[in-house]
Amino acid sequence: MNPFFAMSLLFVLTFGQTASLCAPSEYIIHVEKRECAYCLAINTTICAGFCMTRDSNGKKLLLKSALSQNVCTYKDMLYQTALIPGCPHHIVPYYSYPVAVSCKCGKCNTDYSDCVHEKVRTNYCTKPQKLCNM
Repeated sequence: MNPFFAMSLLFVLTFGQTASLCAPSEYIIHVEKRECAYCLAINTTICAGFCMTRDSNGKKLLLKSALSQNVCTYKDMLYQTALIPGCPHHIVPYYSYPVAVSCKCGKCNTDYSDCVHEKVRTNYCTKPQKLCNM
């Protein structure tokens, strides 16, 4: 085996977690309230990408520290608030949403992340859209 190839392979296996493709990514959230006239399309950033994981099929043979099921999740985030247009006066027209500042590979925290990937498409509008660029 070529020594350069062997060293490259060793480097990738050693530092693969830090070089993962987990980063803030542009995303559009569609928000609507039943009482309001419009759906708001909000441009934001979310954490998305690949994180190195290890198969847990051999979990009885391996130490817990050798097993990891990491996801691309928020390292730093902030919240912004948008105004949904066309709401009656008795309805609160504000919607707060997270903005990813930086991301990391780590355990999924259900306090602020949806850790289950659903196959049902729920990010769409049923009303006329207004675009919100924040």
